Amino acid sequence: MFELKPETSEDWWEVEALYDLCFAPGREALSSYRLRDGVPPVPALCLAARDESGILAGAIRFWPVRIGAVAALLLGPVAVHPTYQGEGLGGYLILESLDRAADQGWDRVMLVGDAPYYSRFGFQRLSGVAMPPPTNPERVLGVALTEGAWDDLRGLVERDA
Repeated sequence: MFELKPETSEDWWEVEALYDLCFAPGREALSSYRLRDGVPPVPALCLAARDESGILAGAIRFWPVRIGAVAALLLGPVAVHPTYQGEGLGGYLILESLDRAADQGWDRVMLVGDAPYYSRFGFQRLSGVAMPPPTNPERVLGVALTEGAWDDLRGLVERDA
């Protein structure tokens, strides 16, 4: 069993260490990180999952972005410690955070990721939405938290400054 709580400033170093463990070196060079530079994450949606012993098992973060004048959430990164992978914690983090985002009035969430994994949570390719280069357009995915939230939305994803 895992306890999910909003990430605090005291969690920051542990969460960063988890991301370093789970992702390749140079992860901060990705274009999605340029959208996060100087922009605070959405605190209520950045969650830390701890096991019964209080050990960090997983984490997820969300950032505000814009496509033209339209607000969206950028999901990521999400990571699960290797000792807990395959137990459904990643899915739990994603589904719980999407529910919380909808409850807070967000209409749409996007990410850069693998469609076969994220499609199980409702994410689909966003054909008219472009991430800054060098992002593979096939990996730009979104899910509508309200019906039609991505309909006819086109444009470049930009920082929410």
